[in-house]
Amino acid sequence: MPKVIKVYTTNYCPYCMRAKALLKQRGITFTEIEFDIRDDAKWEELYKLSKLKTVPQIFADETLIGGFAELERLDAKDQLASLK
Repeated sequence: MPKVIKVYTTNYCPYCMRAKALLKQRGITFTEIEFDIRDDAKWEELYKLSKLKTVPQIFADETLIGGFAELERLDAKDQLASLK
């Protein structure tokens, strides 16, 4: 069964753009949750999920994968297929 991938992003975040592009390039379907950088309520909600205050934040089946750097490391090990 395919995993549910969620990517939390903000407007104009270069790492968010790179993460989305990599997922698309690898054929991985995801849902983007984009919010305004000034949306304190959304930041608080995200912090409760991950204990992080950065974006992108990428989740697979509610488990935090990490940000772009972690996604890139998975790709380097040919492990992104496990997200499909």
